Amino acid sequence: VAATAAAGEASSPQWAPPEHRRERAAAGPGEGEDAPVRPLCKPRGICSRAYFLVLMVFVHLYLGNVLALLLFVHYSNGDESTDPGPQRRAQGPGPAPTLGPLTRLEGIKVGHERKVQLVTDGDHFIRTLSLKPLLFEIPGFLTDEECRLIIQLAQLKGLQRSQILPTEEYEEAMSTMQVSQLDLFRLLDQNRDGRLQLREVLAQTRLGNGRWMTPENIQEMYAAIKADPDGDGVLSLQEFSNMDLRDFHKYMRSHKAESSELVRNSHHTWLYQGEGAHHVMRAIRQRVLRLTRLSPEIVELSEPLQVVRYGEGGHYHAHVDSGPVYPETICSHTKLVANESVPFETSCRYMTVLFYLNNVTGGGETVFPVADNRTYDEMSLIQDDVDLRDTRRHCDKGNLRVKPRQGTAVFWYNYLPDGQGWVGDVDDYSLHGGCLVTRGTKWIANNWINVDPSRARQALFQQEMARLAREGGADSQAEWALDRAYRDARVEL
Repeated sequence: VAATAAAGEASSPQWAPPEHRRERAAAGPGEGEDAPVRPLCKPRGICSRAYFLVLMVFVHLYLGNVLALLLFVHYSNGDESTDPGPQRRAQGPGPAPTLGPLTRLEGIKVGHERKVQLVTDGDHFIRTLSLKPLLFEIPGFLTDEECRLIIQLAQLKGLQRSQILPTEEYEEAMSTMQVSQLDLFRLLDQNRDGRLQLREVLAQTRLGNGRWMTPENIQEMYAAIKADPDGDGVLSLQEFSNMDLRDFHKYMRSHKAESSELVRNSHHTWLYQGEGAHHVMRAIRQRVLRLTRLSPEIVELSEPLQVVRYGEGGHYHAHVDSGPVYPETICSHTKLVANESVPFETSCRYMTVLFYLNNVTGGGETVFPVADNRTYDEMSLIQDDVDLRDTRRHCDKGNLRVKPRQGTAVFWYNYLPDGQGWVGDVDDYSLHGGCLVTRGTKWIANNWINVDPSRARQALFQQEMARLAREGGADSQAEWALDRAYRDARVEL
């Protein structure tokens, strides 16, 4: 059920269990070849590679590969001699340089404070909020005037809904998915006991037909399509096999999602931060550069500022900011320059820097449900009727909640170190969400720092962007192509 209903984003990175690797060897392109990057996941299998492939097929059918299209249009604009195609890249100045290690702040201990100078006329204090994930808070990172200006610029640019409802084309594609019910059952049955508990189904139905699925939703669906004759909320293999998936699709089509039922209920836009941008946008990017202590190339070649508005009732259920990187995927920001043929792309966000742009009257905290837990088990996030990922109902049960305060920034690392100064596994503890706004409006902004887990591919990307800037002629600007493409983008990525 869950695999057929999933669409949107892969919120928790997973790893294919060893016993299924051989079964999945022929699942898609590239699996028989050497993997360009290692999977960034621990052996849990909630979103195994097969499930991930099923999910991503319909993500791309639903949302489209907008980012690749924007870049393609940009690179294809003009004379073919300016197109850095595979042959031109092969004739470039030589192999990409080796990149140095990524800088990473030390947390020391929860509550530890240090003074840093991020602006010329004052000091800031960084306080450690948690060690798992490595999470920090900086009061007064933005001034009140800067916060108001960002909101005004976002309103002038125009915001759009962050998650759109499924289209008829998406629903038709879902109904024709070529996956057997036995395969679906195996994907869902995490403990391999031959029975599907509610939490096993919930773990992989994060988006349903655009809705956030709750235990009540699942049981209502079972009753409507007569999938659970004894009403115990558990499906045997026989009960699952007897279920007609067409009834499931009819049921999902007949229950359109309201805004309050979506995984993410907000509006957003992107603000350009490259050369020639508003001086406040440039100043914030330079401040982030000093904060992260990463190379200018990495920070300047990262996504622009995303501004998000949550109205009353707005929320964002718990998720991680970076998707899993399998051999079948590639990072969005390095896809074209890598000249690799893979079916899917994902966001590779080494760090998240989040800014609170206003004080929220009621609710709207950022929750980290499992921050500083001794251990992590994804299935333990759902116990009985409590789903810790549900930010509308259970934010108060999360381990750490950060209250929005105007001008405050929080930042964290979405990946663990690999021991060699580069990106390691996805940090499961970075699971976070936006709690329900109970009164007023919440404004935030995100600066994501993009780094490819493949060190060589990131180096090639930076080299190619530098070449484009040098050879751009009279129209060349210091901004990079992706940032330029975002400048007028009004689409959900």
